[in-house]
Amino acid sequence: MNKKKITYKKSGVNIKAADKFVNFISTVSAKKKGKKKFSNIGGFGSISSIPSNIKQPKIVACTDGVGTKIEIANSLNKFDTIGIDLVAMSVNDLIVQGAKPFLFLDYISINKIDLTKLKSIIRGIIKGCAQSNCELVGGETAEMPGTYEKGKFDIAGFAVGIVEKKKILNKNKIKKNDLILAVPSSGLHSNGYSLVRYLLKQKKIDINKDKFLKSELIKPTKIYVKEVMNLIKKNLINGCANITGGGLSDNIKRVVPDGYSAIIDLKQIKTPKIFKWLKKNNISDKEMLKTFNCGVGFCLIVNPRNLRRINKFFSREYKPYVIGKILMGKNKVKLNGSINWK
Repeated sequence: MNKKKITYKKSGVNIKAADKFVNFISTVSAKKKGKKKFSNIGGFGSISSIPSNIKQPKIVACTDGVGTKIEIANSLNKFDTIGIDLVAMSVNDLIVQGAKPFLFLDYISINKIDLTKLKSIIRGIIKGCAQSNCELVGGETAEMPGTYEKGKFDIAGFAVGIVEKKKILNKNKIKKNDLILAVPSSGLHSNGYSLVRYLLKQKKIDINKDKFLKSELIKPTKIYVKEVMNLIKKNLINGCANITGGGLSDNIKRVVPDGYSAIIDLKQIKTPKIFKWLKKNNISDKEMLKTFNCGVGFCLIVNPRNLRRINKFFSREYKPYVIGKILMGKNKVKLNGSINWK
């Protein structure tokens, strides 16, 4: 009898294609370091040494994804920037506690191995790691037919950082009359995309035909590692907050100590065009501030006397500016005034 053999490949999983992808990751990652190939990628785990110059090392770990920004990448068939987003979403959280990003791992789950797409994503991840001065040490790629529709996928990132115990940024360092500085965002970063996509669907907008939206909606998240690490090294900041989902209020209150209040003047916020476009589409101020960063990608809490020195570490595009002050109070965050959306 001529029986058709059942194979893993016939079920939708191509192990050879996955092996080729692992080999590509190892090779392209090594080239960034001036090597031929990394031996730690492709094994069961990666072993890394803790830097010997840290006397009392503390490990900080974060994990995140890029949410439904993936669907924007799918719509535009552009996958070379969401890897940067993936790294940014974790490393920007690490530095809030003073930790220097050390290593990064990724997880990609996809309907079917598409080497062109996956290579683009990995190139973005490697670029994000380079911007963060950390190393991609491994990860996992899972081919999952039946779980994801054709062409669909998801990605997650895992970052580990190290901080000297005495350098940890904690609430106790924040004092009365400290200034709150806004560091500009590069755009939407990776938050609020479900609302954005709902709006595009309601208005029947094809972003491939809108030059402005096509550019803005795929912009990668700004990575703040280099600047913040320099500020920590010079002891120039008392606290900071990564402004992601929940906006200014929900994120700043996570670092404000009990008995203090972050008083923020919304009129001072410099809002990029993409947020003004969103606001015009019948979205309330409250919804905008809860869903998006509204132009503030990161916040620094600093002693006023350090302001001039801090500015020297940022490019003109991302120069911090004052939006508030720390005072005594019961409410962790108080938003005054309103953003100028014009």
